Amino acid sequence: MPPANRLCALALLVLMPLASAVQAGELARIVAAADLRFAMDELLEQFRATYPERPVEVIYGSSGRFRAQIEHGAPFDLFFSADIAYPHALQASGLVHGEVVPYALGRLVLWSDREDASALSLGDLTDARFRRIAIANPRHAPYGARAQEALEASGLWDELEPRLVYGDNIMHALQLVQSGAAEIGIVALALAKSPVVVAQGDYYLIDDSLHQPLHQGFVLTRRAAGNTTAQAFVDFIGRPESREIMQRYGFVLPEEE
Repeated sequence: MPPANRLCALALLVLMPLASAVQAGELARIVAAADLRFAMDELLEQFRATYPERPVEVIYGSSGRFRAQIEHGAPFDLFFSADIAYPHALQASGLVHGEVVPYALGRLVLWSDREDASALSLGDLTDARFRRIAIANPRHAPYGARAQEALEASGLWDELEPRLVYGDNIMHALQLVQSGAAEIGIVALALAKSPVVVAQGDYYLIDDSLHQPLHQGFVLTRRAAGNTTAQAFVDFIGRPESREIMQRYGFVLPEEE
């Protein structure tokens, strides 16, 4: 092969991976409150089908823990928080790109796979058959903090606190009931409305006047300023089909409050 041709071939070999990387799109790393576990999975399934060239990863967990991790430099691009106060705190620290966007209002429910929870109320938790009651940890999980507020407002916290078992996040609280570690739990409506969970047990919707609202919000982190995949996902979740998914899981959208 003549030297000129060899040079062209070498240039192509060097440029091909770069072209592929551009075509594939930059990876977007999402962290999301655990109440989004089922709804977000559906959203991501639709997003990947629509944009197969745009890779996304998601981790579910406690909003408070994610806030702390982002403050310590964790490489996340999008943060969906069950408490909008956490993204606002990151914004105040200069750790975000753009504005905090409210995306939903969450609701609390009683749920059990051993009892017909739809026939219960918070007052029934004092019954001796509920030896262990699961909630998310109030120290760093917004749903746990609101569960504590609801129990306190109902005058039940002091009596029930010795029976509480704590999940690291709201999905973990649900799993404590499913595994038999608790007879009943205070969990997210968005989890209780998942087809898998609906097949296991019913729920009782807790009066939202008993606790502060679960205003939820998302934000792009500072490291995502040039991440086109992250921005594409932000645009995607505003579409009617994405909003329908959120509504199906019991989320109240901002303009519906």
